[in-house]
Amino acid sequence: QVQLVESGGGLVQAGDSLRLSCEASGGTLSRYVVGWFRQAPGKEREFAAAINWNYGRTVYADSVKGRFTISRDNAENTVYLQMNSLKFEDTAVYSCAARPVGVSNLGAVYRGQNEYAYWGQGTQVTVSS
Repeated sequence: QVQLVESGGGLVQAGDSLRLSCEASGGTLSRYVVGWFRQAPGKEREFAAAINWNYGRTVYADSVKGRFTISRDNAENTVYLQMNSLKFEDTAVYSCAARPVGVSNLGAVYRGQNEYAYWGQGTQVTVSS
């Protein structure tokens, strides 16, 4: 079973950048989709970005497209979320999640949180205006 641990959160000013890491243990992320989700205070958790590990396909929420970049490092078994031009409204707990892909849909990427089976504990990102 895959365990996920996020890191890299912190307090930054609007316009700054942060890079979040999602390190996996207990197995390789090969043939997995890994997503980043975020939950702001008083709001529902929402999708931010996802990547298909083997195919490298990515998908982004409109709210982060052009500012956030999701990537993976095979050697480190880690997925990153590079966040640039941060805004106050990006303040949230960011969590990564993973799920294996089926043999009939190896190139899939998923936006829905219900699609994901494994979750990390989250890391806080606070952007001051």
